[in-house]
Amino acid sequence: MEGKIIRRVFVEKKPGFDVEAEKLYRDLRDNLGIKGLESLRIVDRYDMEGLSDDEYVRARNTIFSEPPVEFAYDEEIPIDPESRVIAVEYLPGQYDQRADSASQCIQMLTERERTAVKAAKLIILNGRISDDEFARIKAYCINPVECREAALEKPETLEDVLEMPEDIRNITGFTEMTDDSLEELMKSMGLAMSLEDLKFCREYFRDTEKRDPTITELRVIDTYWSDHCRHTTFLTVIDDVEIEDGYCHDVLREAYSDYLRARETLYAGKHKDMCLMDLATIAMKELRRQGKLEDLDVSDEINASSIVVNVDVGGASEEWLVMFKNETHNHPTEIEPFGGAATCLGGAIRDPLSGRAYVYQAMRVTGSGDPRARIEDTLPGKLPQFKITTGAAAGYSSYGNQVGLATGQVSEIYDEGFVAKRMEIGAVIGAVPKRNVVRSKPVAGDVVILLGGRTGRDGCGGATGSSKEHTEDSLIKCGSEVQKGNPPTERKIQRLFRNPEVSRMIKKCNDFGAGGVSVAIGELADGLDINLDAVPKKYEGLDGTELAISESQERMAVVVSADDTEAFISAAGEENLEAVPVATVTSEGRLRMYWRGNAIVDISRSFLNTNGARQNTKVTVTMPDEGRNPFENLPEEIEENADDVEKAWTENLQRLNICSQKGLVELFDSTIGAGTVLMPYGGEYQLSPAEGMAAKIPVLTGDTTGTLMSFGYNPSIAKWSPFHGALYAIIEAIARIVAMGGDYRKVRLTLQEYFEKLGRDPKKWGKPFSALLGAYYAQMKLGIPSIGGKDSMSGTFKDLNVPPTLVAFAVDTVDVRRVVSTEFKKAGSKVIILHLKRDENGIPDFRQLERNYTRIYELVGKGKVLAAHSVRVGGIAEAISKMCFGNKIGFAFNRTRSIKELFSQEYGSIILEISGKEDADILFGGLEYEVLGNTQEDEAIAVNGKRIALDVALQKWQEPLERVFPTKAKEIDGISVNYSFERFRALKAGIACPKPRVFMPVFPGTNCEYDTARAFEKAGAIVDMLVVKNLSASDIKGSIKAMVEKINNSQIIVIPGGFSAGDEPGGSGKFIATAFRNPYIKDAIMNFLKNRDGLMLGICNGFQALIKLGLVPYGEIRDMDENHPTLTFNTIGRHVSRMVSTKVVSSLSPWFSYCQVGDIHRIAVSHGEGRFVAKPEVLDMMARNGQIATQYVDPDGNATYDIRYNPNGSVNAIEGITSPDGRVLGKMGHSERIGSNVAVNIPGEKDQKIFEAGVNYFR
Repeated sequence: MEGKIIRRVFVEKKPGFDVEAEKLYRDLRDNLGIKGLESLRIVDRYDMEGLSDDEYVRARNTIFSEPPVEFAYDEEIPIDPESRVIAVEYLPGQYDQRADSASQCIQMLTERERTAVKAAKLIILNGRISDDEFARIKAYCINPVECREAALEKPETLEDVLEMPEDIRNITGFTEMTDDSLEELMKSMGLAMSLEDLKFCREYFRDTEKRDPTITELRVIDTYWSDHCRHTTFLTVIDDVEIEDGYCHDVLREAYSDYLRARETLYAGKHKDMCLMDLATIAMKELRRQGKLEDLDVSDEINASSIVVNVDVGGASEEWLVMFKNETHNHPTEIEPFGGAATCLGGAIRDPLSGRAYVYQAMRVTGSGDPRARIEDTLPGKLPQFKITTGAAAGYSSYGNQVGLATGQVSEIYDEGFVAKRMEIGAVIGAVPKRNVVRSKPVAGDVVILLGGRTGRDGCGGATGSSKEHTEDSLIKCGSEVQKGNPPTERKIQRLFRNPEVSRMIKKCNDFGAGGVSVAIGELADGLDINLDAVPKKYEGLDGTELAISESQERMAVVVSADDTEAFISAAGEENLEAVPVATVTSEGRLRMYWRGNAIVDISRSFLNTNGARQNTKVTVTMPDEGRNPFENLPEEIEENADDVEKAWTENLQRLNICSQKGLVELFDSTIGAGTVLMPYGGEYQLSPAEGMAAKIPVLTGDTTGTLMSFGYNPSIAKWSPFHGALYAIIEAIARIVAMGGDYRKVRLTLQEYFEKLGRDPKKWGKPFSALLGAYYAQMKLGIPSIGGKDSMSGTFKDLNVPPTLVAFAVDTVDVRRVVSTEFKKAGSKVIILHLKRDENGIPDFRQLERNYTRIYELVGKGKVLAAHSVRVGGIAEAISKMCFGNKIGFAFNRTRSIKELFSQEYGSIILEISGKEDADILFGGLEYEVLGNTQEDEAIAVNGKRIALDVALQKWQEPLERVFPTKAKEIDGISVNYSFERFRALKAGIACPKPRVFMPVFPGTNCEYDTARAFEKAGAIVDMLVVKNLSASDIKGSIKAMVEKINNSQIIVIPGGFSAGDEPGGSGKFIATAFRNPYIKDAIMNFLKNRDGLMLGICNGFQALIKLGLVPYGEIRDMDENHPTLTFNTIGRHVSRMVSTKVVSSLSPWFSYCQVGDIHRIAVSHGEGRFVAKPEVLDMMARNGQIATQYVDPDGNATYDIRYNPNGSVNAIEGITSPDGRVLGKMGHSERIGSNVAVNIPGEKDQKIFEAGVNYFR
């Protein structure tokens, strides 16, 4: 039958556009050392089933390939017989976004149910490659945790042959097993629980249930009691604490005594076990008792740290909840970097999201070994550090960029201890009007709805896997433990929960993280009946245990009253989301799960809540070696150059934890949401790293209330003394907040603990105990509590351990008009340092800190502070350098400084730039301050008689990680043309309309709709959004009909930015272009343009769709051929997010009627495929017609190929183009990401007023 024909197409980038192949070629040559490799091709292979001849041809040339930049081969591809070929595909059951997106695109084309599609990647190797080298290449390119080698032959069917699972069986004889038999069972099932826990289960089932458990019950219990879910290490009872004699033991004993007194006060008359969890949370309890935590939002829901904040909304004050959360995915990222890091962020988002908060900013803090290490030095069973760190960065950024979340700060911390296991932390912040959060206790009869993604095998055992220590053998078996993310689905949940009518229906909500159904639904109420047969599945063949514990992502468990069930499901459907009732709340205090009509789990809540057998330990805290005090000892590279300050200065800048990470940071979209106050790198040249992240709370009107977030952690201090490491992590985080203009007294903390597997060694237990004691000491001295946190206690690989890690995250609210950035603002300024002294025990002077930080806050409020930078690991030298870089303003010290003065890590000290006209004695009277020197026009740092040119310092600072995270691309030959077209101005529309209507379709993957809508509404338009639904064929037909109606009723059509269908298959904008090629929509569009004087705008992803359709530059929807201009992958081979300068070069378009030719604006870009390419004859045509609207320009206003200013390598630096009449505009830069106090550390005009111009065209 024709419907069962399998068709195969191969797609390969043409030479010059094969960026991915070039990147892998360099990787294999330079990193893997395959010197005989001469060339390399990458080919994407697609198999599809059930398409007619006509459908296949249309799909081939619009969905699977782009003729201008790709070759497409039907059925077979020409390969040299001497070549070696590797075909790679995802493991069965792993989510493949490329194949899924291709299927969605085909469904939009055919308007039928989904077509089966399978994707694979062919790597074709040419050259002198030995069998051993070929095997090494395979091992390097195929991570067995997520993918496998694919067959080269075409399959007979794309349907997976699945065996139907057997019924769930009991573990016969469990209640009679001996301890030895239990130990064997524990090993054979790969359980994470201890033998004591398993014995406890035996007693429960024998004495209480009087039966043997099912396999599912043991798996569910193992998940419930895992360290990941139930913090069993942190809840282990501490029976005895010994603090050994030695350096600084007095201060540790003082802190411990304070802790014991707090326990006596708080728990008077009650027994409370001492444990790490108690030590981690007691400062919050004590400060709340003292009345210092009135802003805490107290709730039975454990979603995220939450505070009540008064927010300026259009001049009125409203109560909002600000929620923040840190999440780790250390184990998953270690074994499958892309997926592990992606779902780290996905999980972090869902915590405040389940609290109904709209998540608007993220931070990423990671720990890695040296990514420059030789591949051959990789430990057996481990991935190379280069692959882990680059793969993880790609995964986290891909997820955040797709879901539409601004990542405000990215920092990777390097320490060889993280070779044991990577650290991958995602921290997020969200907000919601308090009135939109209605929390009530679930009651019998309430319904639990499973919302969002479907369930598969991905993530089965993730909670238990991340709770174990690992060896090379165990890592190979971890494939099913890694979840796969689907960010477009999470974006839909964000939209749904932002609807107040929906959020107020929710009584309680849990996200699906560790433990899947068993935990996410199991925690919602004491009594639950769960129907596993109702759980939507990605594919058949899952058994009841897998359905119970799968950690498939992008799912929420929502409790609503029975009366609200239908309304909630209907609202979810409007956002293109699946929502299914799967459980009912009962009053019986039991967790029951049914599969195939049988109860496969039936456990009492009281037993589950025990968290397993009581575990006890002892703690011994050892003292640090005074001789190795990192505050008193300089790094080796500095000591070796103590007599050469210039050499010491540049060596300092090249240290891995000081050098530039710009190539890493630019992978992450930092501007989406139009609320980013501080760009990650500031100044004219975007080279001064920000202290932390600052953003406006996403209110609909009014925009002066914002949040600040920062972090602190130095592994070198923590390894020397976990106590000091934690204390100074908090000091660092707070100093960063102060340097950004925040009030340290209002800061709230959340902590991330990450330690080795502790076992029963009291000295190992002493490390987290000491760290938490240091954190407690700092919190109480500062009066600032940690109100949340996350622990991960499995940082061990064989005999390797992660460094003792306590990362402090600090959050503050701020009037965004007072936010301060790090880059020096002008020459002739005075530069002041407020030192923070330490005592003989290495403890900071907290009274001095209070005086310094309070004064800084006051001076910022008076506008006296021009720039500020905290002093950290690289000392004054690091801070001064980074303050100079952004605007290339030099600095001269006012006296000779010792090497120790310049390079000591003075945590807590802050450097300030003030006007040269200010009297420092008046501003800083009563404080111990010092004038360091003055800023200068000479682009150099003058120190101890030496002149260090900023360009030299910059080059040294940027070198170390350039090979890992490049900022440079292969140079493009030629000189870019400067265009100019001023022959006439755009006319007005034929029919006036005082409030034009803007139609904005929201496709799967669209994420700029809120920013774009706000810009148009502010300009005076009415925005009509339509969520395009495609869950079924009938949904697609309905969406097409609705789109035609809205096009016919609008004056403007806008296609906002995003990642339509994840920018897949193999390219951007294809889902949108496929939809617009529907004959009904195509006719409506052409009528809109030809007969109704309509305007169209496509930004970023919207531009990609317009150019694939032909609407730019041709003004009509037409088929693509090889002569068609297009947008393709950036020459640097990665996503680029930063501000660029663009120049208006044509007066043709009404969209630029508020601009003059030659006007230059600073515009945010964020894309991986923004490189405009066109044949010379097409360029000439557009230039003659004035269709080249905007160009990327350098600081002198000239179009350029320099990647610092032309971020994607576009031909002739073209950023935006129009249709022949100028009414259709496509541009890569995000002109909608504007507003007051946005990107304040980037100078220049940011508003092109294209939205006002578009609206005014109809007036």
